[in-house]
Parts: sequence; C-alpha cells; structure tokens
Amino acid sequence: MDKLKMHSPNLTQDNIARIRDLFPGCVTEAKGEDGNVKLTVDFDQLRQELTDSIIEGPQERYHLNWPGKREALLTANAPIAKTLRPCRDESVDFDTTKNLFIEGDNLEALKLMQENYLGQVKLIYIDPPYNTGKDFIYRDNFTATREAFEKVSGDRNQEGGRLVSNPETRGRFHTDWLNMIYPRLTLAKRLLSDDGLILISIDDAEQASLRRICDQIFGEQNFVSQLVWEKGRKNDAKYFSIGHEYMLVYAKDVVFLRGRGEVWREEKPGAREIWSEFLRLQKIHGEDYAAMESAISQWYSDLPKGHPSKKWARYKRVDKNGPWRDRDISWPGGDGPRYDVIHPETKQPCVVPEAGWRYSTPEEMQRQIKLGLVEFRQDHTEPPFRKAHIRPIPDEAIEDQTDADEDVSEEDADAELATQVRGSYFYKQSQVAVKYLRKLMGAKVFSNPKDHEELARLIEYMTPLDREAIIMDFFAGSGTTAEAVMRANAVYGTNHRFILVQLPENLEDALASTTGTAKKTVQSAIKLLTKNARPLLLSEVTKERIRRAGAATLKDSLHEQWKKDVGFRVLKVDTSNMADVYYSPDALDKAKLELFVDNIKPDRTPEDLLFQVMLDWGVDLSLPISKQIIQGKDVFFIDENSLAACFDANSGVDEDFVKELAKRQPLRVVFRDAGFKDSAVKINVEQIFKLLSPATEVKCI
Repeated sequence: MDKLKMHSPNLTQDNIARIRDLFPGCVTEAKGEDGNVKLTVDFDQLRQELTDSIIEGPQERYHLNWPGKREALLTANAPIAKTLRPCRDESVDFDTTKNLFIEGDNLEALKLMQENYLGQVKLIYIDPPYNTGKDFIYRDNFTATREAFEKVSGDRNQEGGRLVSNPETRGRFHTDWLNMIYPRLTLAKRLLSDDGLILISIDDAEQASLRRICDQIFGEQNFVSQLVWEKGRKNDAKYFSIGHEYMLVYAKDVVFLRGRGEVWREEKPGAREIWSEFLRLQKIHGEDYAAMESAISQWYSDLPKGHPSKKWARYKRVDKNGPWRDRDISWPGGDGPRYDVIHPETKQPCVVPEAGWRYSTPEEMQRQIKLGLVEFRQDHTEPPFRKAHIRPIPDEAIEDQTDADEDVSEEDADAELATQVRGSYFYKQSQVAVKYLRKLMGAKVFSNPKDHEELARLIEYMTPLDREAIIMDFFAGSGTTAEAVMRANAVYGTNHRFILVQLPENLEDALASTTGTAKKTVQSAIKLLTKNARPLLLSEVTKERIRRAGAATLKDSLHEQWKKDVGFRVLKVDTSNMADVYYSPDALDKAKLELFVDNIKPDRTPEDLLFQVMLDWGVDLSLPISKQIIQGKDVFFIDENSLAACFDANSGVDEDFVKELAKRQPLRVVFRDAGFKDSAVKINVEQIFKLLSPATEVKCI
C-alpha cells in the first residue's frame, strides 16, 4: 500500500516538469547529491532556447538583483517536513467555521498550504514590515552552508534568528528585506486563482523595490494600480509631511480578469442610506408615491449638516424603482433623430429637443415610456425628460445604445447610477483606526493598525462577482483583515472567509528591544494577555482582537444573506507528527529497531494526524469534521464522505471493520500503519475496497 509523503510538495520538481512541457530538450536526467537519479535542467540549453543569438556567457538584461536572491528562491521551493496542529481551545466555533487562523512562520505556513489552496484564493492583502530601520524583519535559514550564508550576509552573530532588527547602518538594509519578501510572494502567487488579486501595503522605503519584485513575480503586464492612502499631516516633519502609504495591486492574470467581465464599482457615499429609507417608507405607504415623496423630502431636511446623503437631495421624486431625478432626454452632441412623441394628455406631438431625441428609434422611445422611465410635462409644448434613479433599474429596462453612449461624458454617464470607480488616492485619518481598536480592546495594543472599514470597502470593490471568496493575509498583525472580511460580509451580504497567518512573536523579547510609545504598546498587550491568562505572544493579541471584533459585528445591523460566521479554526505550525524514521528509514540503527515499532511521535493526537493527512492530500482545512464510532473504533469523516480516517493504534483493524467502512464508499480513506490486526489484513485492504468501493483511494501512515 502506498504511503502518504507527509511533507509539503517539492516545488522544484514541479517547476522542472513545467519547463519540460515547454522545452523538452532542456530537461535531462542526472545524479543528485544523494546519488539518486532525478530530473534536472540544462541551463545552458535553456538559455539558448530563449535567445536568437549564440550564448557564450552572461548577457546584460533588465532585472532586479541582490545578494541572496537565488537562495531566497531556493527557500521558496524547498519542501519542509512540518505540519499544522489543530487547537480547539483557542478557536471559536471550531467545528462549523470556515475561517482559519494559522499561528507560525508565514513562509512555512504558505509552503504547507500549497496543495490545499493552490489556485483558490481570490484576494490576498498583506501589510508586511516596512523596513524603516526600527521594524523587525524575518531572517530565514536558506538551504546553503553556514559559511556561504555568512559570506553573503556579512553577519555571523545573528545567523538563524527568527526576527532581527534592520538598522539603516547595516550593509544589507535592502537585501535582508528583499530576501524576506521574495519567497513569500513567490509562494503567494501560486495560491491565487486565475482571477485572483494581491494588495500590498508599503511605504517609501521599499516601494520601488517591491514594485520591481512584483513585476518579476506577477508580471509587469499584470500591474493594476498603485493606490495612495493619505493618513494625515505630520507637523513635526523637517521638509515635507509624509503621511501617506501605498497599496500595490497586481492581478494573477489581468487578461483572464478582463475576460471574466469584472467591472469594479462602489456605491457613492450616502446612496445606501437613501435606499434604506426608501425601503422603509415603501413598507409604510405602499404605492402612495406622493406620501413617500413628502416623507423623503423631510428626511433629507432632517439630516445633519455634512451627511453624505445631503448631496442626493435632488432625488426626491419616487416611483416603483426608487428615488429619482429628471435628466435631459436630448441626443448627446447634437444631430439626434427626430420623430413624433405623442403627449398622453393633449394627444399632440411633443416639442422635439434641439439636439434630437436621446433614443434612436420611435420603438425604443415607446419601450422606455412603457417602462415608466420617461416623465411627460403638463403639455406638449415642452419635451419630456428621462428619469435618473439612485439605483440601477433592472437590466431589461436599460437600452443598449452604443452609438449614443459614445458621446456621453464621464460625468453624464456616471450620474445615471449611484456607483463610481474608485480613485487611486483616498484619505482616512490613521487615528480613526487607532481609537477604534483602543476602544475594542480596552487598551492601545497595536501602534499603527489599518482601518478595517476601508479594507472592507476594498474587499467588496475588488470582488464584485464573488460571494464566497477566500481572503488571505499572511502578515496578520492586528487582525484587521479578519474584521474587514466580517464587516464586508455583514454589510454587503457576502460570505467570504479568511485565512490569517501570524508569527507567535514573544512579547517579552519585544519589550526588551523597544522604547518610547512602542514600549508602552507592548506593555499594554502583555497586561491584556496576563489578565486573560494567555501566553505572552503577539499572535494571542491578534486572536483576542478577532474574538472581540466578531462579537461586536454581530451586535450591528446585519445583511440577511450573511451566514454570521465570526469563528476561526486555530492551526499551529509544528514539527511533523511522524518520527524521523518515517522520512529516513535507511538511517535507522538496526540495534534500536524495537524503539521504533510506531512511526508516529507519542505526543500526537488522532486529530493532529488528521490535519497532516488533510495537508498531504490537499483537502480544504476548513471542511467540517465529524467523528463516528464503527465497531468500537473512532473514525473521522471530512465533509461527510470526502475522506475517512481511522488512526486506531491497538492492532484492531480487521477485515470486518474494513468491509463496514468500505460500504460507506468514501472518496479517500487512510489507516494507521500500526493499526492493522496483522499483515494479512493490511494486504487485503486494497482488495476489499476494489470490490466494495472501487473509486476509493486508499493510503496509510
């Protein structure tokens, strides 16, 4: 019986296979360092394939390079023998939630999720360390000799540390940051769906470098926009007040995105409130539009000064399609068609506008009249006018007027709908998010959190065709992305789910290396965790924020289509559940064979094993899990019958049990190697499934 490999995929071999598909002559067989024959790339031949001139040596080309770049890419591709262990005690609604919170190094987490979420993530938002010289950045151990690493880094003393400061006086100021971000973005791209997008916050220090890295990883042609988020003036600046940050937006495949027909629009400020008031008045007055018009006029008048709905006061007429105002009915640009339009009361032809009618044919004009989208004046001496509603009317009521719309100005066309394209510049004072989070947490536990309401708007704006998208953030920090997803769902009726990753940084260590305001923030976080009897880790503060944000969201007005999922399933990056003998049986000292009767570490639970199997088989880690007892043995079922797992370790798995399990015809089934009653049962397992459930894939650990 085949065994599960129980480690993340070897992406190097996958990349070689892709090269072989494109250039078969550039992939050959050769012995590796371990003496085994494997596929490898003939790079000289590959370089020749990619040029129309003879290759004799390195060629000049436009690219971004830095010390350690190749090692960083090797780090992204190299497999790791680690796993994700579930933690029910720290989770919220573990059995039912679709959201994930992964605690651990994000590079390792991204590696582990490659098969589970390959091509499935719609939107990734990250807010990585900005490399200001004071922030902490990740230091990854590359697959290279210690001497080689130290030669490149020029730093022998701090090799191998998880987080290190990066002062500007350091010779590797940019290099360290680039080596940190490059492998993570490389792995992130593989998780994006074909219509997926990545949104990255950054400041001036690394904006230029990040833009060029993203051009290399995602392709320059897939650049969408560079947003500028203005957060407020800093009067203590010496030259210019730099109160803005950037947000780079890249698509996985912008051509595919356009082909999907996505059009990004957002509601104009104040429009939602007017529509809600219309729906309220409709329940009271029914089809008495005069009463509704009187009431909505009073509503406009009662709004406080500065309210965004005030500027919509022109939309005070009401019909079955909602609030509306009058619009010109003449052909834009002049020289429009001229025909008779009979006034319904006087039965005389209405005066034709000087520029001609807006609608190209009498038939289309009559269709618009029947739909109630043309309003006649008191008599025929003046032309009627069009109705412009605050919300788009049904598709069947919209005329396909290609010729006429070509001459419509942007302002004119935009006024017909209560939506708009976002600009690349927007303003939101940073202290709004700081004050909100301080109130939510009862203390200032994060120095510079992002605004969850702005991020919620962006999520809705960038996912117009998706109602249940996966949103990922592998620099979770304050947990803003999780609250933004919940907020977007609650307001817009979507059911997006989030996957967050956060490093369990030790706050006591951070306290020793910070000063001033930052030190006070860390002290507040430690006090909060101590009060709640939680470990003093940054990830614990993040989880506490998500718990409180979920509870707060449920107290607000909620969209009826939202399923109200404010939970999250906590998974922690840890060493593999499998003992070393599982990965290298040939290295086992035969004299100690009796010590390794079982190849699973003694401190691991059946649920630990289940999640490593889910990782190995590429199963969605948020699928519902149930446990049933079959013939006295615990059996886990994932998503009813997607996967069945029995990790019985008492040699109690016999043929009767296997037959009972096979009758349920699971898509996949996995057993513990040490759980079979004897060798005969293990040999017959596959035959039993071939007979009773031939579609089932059978493996063991």
